[in-house]
Order: sequence, then C-alpha cells, then structure tokens
Amino acid sequence: MNTDNSKTYKIQSLLSVFVIVAGLLLMTYMVVVEDEPGAIPLLLIALGTLSYLYNRTRGKTRQA
Repeated sequence: MNTDNSKTYKIQSLLSVFVIVAGLLLMTYMVVVEDEPGAIPLLLIALGTLSYLYNRTRGKTRQA
C-alpha cells in the first residue's frame, strides 16, 4: 500500500511539472506572437507550482 501511495505522488508530481512546462511554452508563444503574456499561461504556471509544492510537502509528512 505504501508503494501505491508513492506511485500516486510521483504521477501527481509529473502532472504538475507537465502543467508548468505547458504554461511556460504557452507564455513564450504569447509573448512572441502578441508581445504580452496572457492570464491563462500565468495561471497554469501558478497552479502547477502550487500543486507541485503541495504534493512534495504532503509526501514528506506522510512518509515520516
């Protein structure tokens, strides 16, 4: 059961990193094309970062 939780944390962390990368790519595209960042890429980066940090702290507290 502990390995199942570990696998879940790894998948959630990977999804968080994917959301951050997608936000960065979208922001880069919007800056190049429209000369200004939009709200959606900033939101993706913020939510991905918060989700990643939440998963890291939750994983450390549950392992102890």
